[in-house]
Amino acid sequence: MADEMKIGAYICKGCGIGDRLNADQLASTATRDGKAAICQQHDFLCNEDGVKMIQADIDNEGVNRVVIAACSRRAKTEAFAFENVTLHRANLREGVIWVRPDSDDQQETTQEMADDYIRMACAEAKYSKIPESSGQQGVNKNILIVGGGVGGMTAALEASKAGYPCSIVEKTATLGGATAQLHKVIPTKAPFADPQENPVAALVAAVEADDNITVYLNSRTTNISGAPGRFAADISTESGATQTKEFGAIVQASGFTPYDANKLPEFAYGKNKDVVTQAELEALAIAANGGAIKRPSDGKEVSSVVFVQCAGQRSKKEGHLEHCSGYCCSASIKQAMYFKDQNPDVETTIMYTDLRTPGAGGENFYRSGQKKGVIFTKSVVSEVVDGANPTVKFKDLILNEEAEVEADLVVLATGMVPNSGQPTRAELTIAENEDAASAKAGEEVEIRVDVESILNLDYRQGKDVPHMANGFADSHFICFPYETQRTGIYTAGPTRRPMDAKQAMDDAMGAAMRAIGEAENAGLGRAAHPRSGDLSFPSFRKEGCTQCKRCTVECPFGAINEDEQGYPVYNESRCRRCGTCMGACPVRVISFENYSVDTVGQQLKAVDMPDEFSEKPRILILACENDAYPALDMAAQNKLEYSAFARIIPIRCLGSISLSWITDSMNSGFDGIILMGCPSGDNYQCHFVKGSGTAQERMGKVGDTLQSLSLEQERVQTYEISITDIHKVPQIINDMATTIEQIGMSPFKF
Repeated sequence: MADEMKIGAYICKGCGIGDRLNADQLASTATRDGKAAICQQHDFLCNEDGVKMIQADIDNEGVNRVVIAACSRRAKTEAFAFENVTLHRANLREGVIWVRPDSDDQQETTQEMADDYIRMACAEAKYSKIPESSGQQGVNKNILIVGGGVGGMTAALEASKAGYPCSIVEKTATLGGATAQLHKVIPTKAPFADPQENPVAALVAAVEADDNITVYLNSRTTNISGAPGRFAADISTESGATQTKEFGAIVQASGFTPYDANKLPEFAYGKNKDVVTQAELEALAIAANGGAIKRPSDGKEVSSVVFVQCAGQRSKKEGHLEHCSGYCCSASIKQAMYFKDQNPDVETTIMYTDLRTPGAGGENFYRSGQKKGVIFTKSVVSEVVDGANPTVKFKDLILNEEAEVEADLVVLATGMVPNSGQPTRAELTIAENEDAASAKAGEEVEIRVDVESILNLDYRQGKDVPHMANGFADSHFICFPYETQRTGIYTAGPTRRPMDAKQAMDDAMGAAMRAIGEAENAGLGRAAHPRSGDLSFPSFRKEGCTQCKRCTVECPFGAINEDEQGYPVYNESRCRRCGTCMGACPVRVISFENYSVDTVGQQLKAVDMPDEFSEKPRILILACENDAYPALDMAAQNKLEYSAFARIIPIRCLGSISLSWITDSMNSGFDGIILMGCPSGDNYQCHFVKGSGTAQERMGKVGDTLQSLSLEQERVQTYEISITDIHKVPQIINDMATTIEQIGMSPFKF
């Protein structure tokens, strides 16, 4: 900004801060070391008078950098929501007085801890700027729904109710998806005793009657470009006619495909017509129209039926599905009731290893099946022998003996394969695509896969959203459901994880809400989850850029492309503001207005560094703001003590760490460094998906750097922290303090 920087520091004495700390000394530190132009104290800074005091200085004194020395940055965010200023928090409550004992012999180190946090907050303020508009904003309330099953229709109806026009693109000639092929559905209402009527007809009627919803049948999205707020989608029909429409956000509800039972020759599928899948039994039930279900081979009324659970799933065998498909057990109970409700004398046996009936009424539905005479046998089916009547061979897990039984009909619960499209370049293995797997960083190659793309994204990383294990669209079910690595594109239903029709409809409601939120955020230039509301976006110093493409390759969200000269081009509304690009840059030319190499680097340099003989080490903790920093706060709330020598700096993501922070902190005299990020790997909790894992790879090089400086590798340690690790984080800090006591102070103290 052109305006002169003016720091205002405000020290709260409430919540016991004034009783434990010398507020006058803190004020002196803010003005003398922090160069605050204005410093005021208040008994309760977050109350109406305190907030008015700060606002008055903003309005009348020209304060445009506000330093709040009080509670954690995670507390009182609504009270301290000032406009047109940068806001910085010195955590004196959770970060100092709640983690230090209230005793006279600890007073000195506790005060030093607080003084350092004042210096650090003021240093951050000096190097922060107020984010300015990128000029890329534009509100577009249209929501694109890819998939016209129960999930897609529900998402469209919910968004329409909220006033957002929707377009459903369905590849087939009718709406309804897999659920439309069901005779009845698993019950969703009490008493959860009987199968319910199929809801598809009512949903289709509601969609067709809604003027806010446009439906494209026999159509596909053949190209999607742009970003949240300005997606451009080519919608093409079977005849090849194409029209381009613009959307603010996208929901992918493309459903699933039943697992191919032809891969199960041991179950006589394809050899015996009376061995069918659950989907094929639904067709037989629809044909029966409430009458007796007849088997395919000779039209005989079925008098005995065996349901084989987990057929080709929950298995490590090559070609099988590793996952549980979630709905199959309940579906088999429902289908057994088709027979029992028509004729109680039909023998129905469900063979299972683990019976799983998720949902509010799952247990009631299972009990209802028992009451109707459905037999449940805990067993493992090894083979179905072809014959006039198929014979099921199995091991009874209760009696621990081999057995067999004949049946008129055998039904295989084969599970679901998600319709999630093509894998990204990073996910391809050599076996799948040698060219892509061996490509150099930044090199463009054509993906050669048999799977058909769903979205056909115009992203350099690939045509569809990235996948998790087992092919489901990437989305962490706890931390950020519906989110994908493609900002503004949300997944719902079996595309995202295994689920039944009711769960898919509930899931679609959540995805629609997220899509609406992102369409609005994009229009205002604000970041998406988890930094919702952040107006900053990355920029780079062109004259220093080496065109190495590391930022482009390491960005988890496809937010960076290159221009004709190979320089990065940032897409503001795709960006999640994680800073991974900043951490990847070897020449440190990437930054955000309110988060940069300097905003963190100057904080660690602002720490008052005692000399070697004071016996007061300094430990730097760079803590992820999403999991590690909240865990530290909650540890403080539980009054769990940790070393007074720790100095904590919250960072956006472990992936944003610049290696210069490590070298600068060591050169500044820090004795130890702890990096705290979210768990990575298949069950990751990193809110920025790959940040924590990427940082782990980078930190592998730190050991060599330390060794070249004749420093012990124990001085830099990286930990994966869940938000619930409230007892673990203080222990990690205290363990580092013990380690430093054993190996000695850093020789760089001088």
